[in-house]
Amino acid sequence: MGLTYMVITGYKDANFGGSTGTYRVLMNPEKMSENLTIEYTKKQAQGKANTSIKYSKSPPSKMNFELIFDCTGVVNPKRVDLNKELEDFKKVVYDYNGSIHEPNYLKVKWGGAFDYPCRLESLSIEYTLFKPTGDPLRAKVQMSVTNFESPEAISREESKSSPDMTHTVQVSAGDTLPDLCEQIYGDTKYYPQVARFNSLYNYRYLQPGITLQFPPLVTPTDG
Repeated sequence: MGLTYMVITGYKDANFGGSTGTYRVLMNPEKMSENLTIEYTKKQAQGKANTSIKYSKSPPSKMNFELIFDCTGVVNPKRVDLNKELEDFKKVVYDYNGSIHEPNYLKVKWGGAFDYPCRLESLSIEYTLFKPTGDPLRAKVQMSVTNFESPEAISREESKSSPDMTHTVQVSAGDTLPDLCEQIYGDTKYYPQVARFNSLYNYRYLQPGITLQFPPLVTPTDG
């Protein structure tokens, strides 16, 4: 099997339909870095020295990598025009797409294992080699992309956390039943029913590590 090159494809649709073009890199990146973060809200009870943190959200992941554009003829004797290579590359990943009034949605693929739907966040081009005439021959491109999920994909994920489904939650230190009901149902008023469902006799204090069941909401029907 021959060498597999990274391919970046542009799309005009948030669901990755309607390809606007692809770009196959001249040289695969030597390394890639993925950045994952979690955001918390901090709460400090009055009169307490310690601050508790509660999960807020997990922002989309980010990927950073460097691409080498070598148009000296050593890498590929048929691709020796650096300005054209960068123009074709930017047309896919960076340029404004008038049909959607924004840059393309992107998928970065490399082999069968790496398939990353994303949007471009930043692009930095450093020219490192020139002809005697001043025309560039080689460049290093630093690229940063942010993971992207279509609204439909997000909706499918959110449906898994619907209040119409039973949820199992392991209690963490500082959790309260009203707060957990707010997270699951969007309202604190259901905590008495959840307490009864789980046979909690002292719902004001939840032992860290215990598991609670949050049943689906039952909507009353007429008749």
